Amino acid sequence: MTPAPPSAALLGLFARTRPTRDGAALLRSSLHARRLVLLKALLVRVRRHRAELGDGVEERFEAAWHLLERAEQRAPAAVRDLLDYPTTGGWLAAALTAPPGPELDARLAHFDALALTAALRAGCALDLTVATPHGTLSLAGLGRLLTGADRVAVRTEGRHARITPEGTGSDRAVLLPRDLNDPHYPHPGRPADADPGRPPAAPPYWSPLLRLPGGAAVLDDLDPYRVPRGGIGTPPRTGVEAGPAGRAVWAERWRAALRLLDATDPGRAGEVRRLVRVLVPVAHADRGTGPFGATLRAAPGAVLATLPDGPREMAEVLVHETQHTKLAAVHELVPLYTAGPATVHKVGWRTDARPIAGVLQGAYAHLALTDLWRRAARSSGLPAPWRTRAGQQFERFHHQVGRALSVLLESDELTNTGREFARHMRQHHARLGATPRALR
Repeated sequence: MTPAPPSAALLGLFARTRPTRDGAALLRSSLHARRLVLLKALLVRVRRHRAELGDGVEERFEAAWHLLERAEQRAPAAVRDLLDYPTTGGWLAAALTAPPGPELDARLAHFDALALTAALRAGCALDLTVATPHGTLSLAGLGRLLTGADRVAVRTEGRHARITPEGTGSDRAVLLPRDLNDPHYPHPGRPADADPGRPPAAPPYWSPLLRLPGGAAVLDDLDPYRVPRGGIGTPPRTGVEAGPAGRAVWAERWRAALRLLDATDPGRAGEVRRLVRVLVPVAHADRGTGPFGATLRAAPGAVLATLPDGPREMAEVLVHETQHTKLAAVHELVPLYTAGPATVHKVGWRTDARPIAGVLQGAYAHLALTDLWRRAARSSGLPAPWRTRAGQQFERFHHQVGRALSVLLESDELTNTGREFARHMRQHHARLGATPRALR
């Protein structure tokens, strides 16, 4: 069931960019409803194109579907969490747009791994085989198993699941905890006959995702659907594996950014913890390019970024990209603009002209940042470098957002709701230029 559109009062709160628990709950409900619609659309597509699928593809898809249903009956919350995971959205988008034939077959093969992930998280008893294309089994939100084989046998034994590659001439196996909802997860996952003190010399071996400190978010540098094929942005950035040293840097930067947000604006810190589920490291496009951050409409809750220079920059990326996720979800519930003519507009924070959707997205994200920077610049209890940077950024972007809001309010591409949304944004923008008391 699709959630009801936000009330006028809640829409006004969204427009101010300020965090609200009711708003976060509505966004989560909207995301889940959309995921269910897309998953059902994929089922319809598979059955419609069954004559064009490769040998056994439809049968494997139907078996995975039944396994997913079985897991959902046992642990609905765990399966909902998996379906709402950002890279599940990335996979659905790829599968729904892949042309029938080998490309669609390849996308559908990943559904085996998703259904297995759901069953493991639900603690289901298992005795089955699963395809592992290119010798890799990716368990969304958990980690990656390098198998060295095209298929693996999965059998639960007590509190563990034994995963054994098939066709390799070896009986080496990896043991994973049967219930991956265990609060102590991620477990190290190791070959059953391995020396715990040494890394395995050959597949199979398990690489868990890094759980970031201070919340439930993870650093996902392993999932094959974390970045679209061909990269993201112009020029395109591709996903990178951070490696042990890089992961430690990301974790510390995340921890320091949240500490800074807690001290500056606890509400926004809480919003980041609630809405950001995944950090995805991406490569710099080339030397000389600046920091990069992005969100994907298909994968809300994931922040794709090059490594920010420090905690201040990381905090800004997290706040900025969280606003993109919020606004995209609001637009799904109640359209704020129409497709309209191909009119583009200049904005202060980019060199290229933007369509009205880009103007609204950019103005919304930078309005949230000017709110954050104002609070930081006027708080005596924060580190001096953060206050100085915040003051400079506030002066620069407060003016730019004001000009963008004028463009929005003069545009005939906003819907009536979108125009009212922009008016609320302008009211908040005006209050940010007032005295501190006026903000309370």
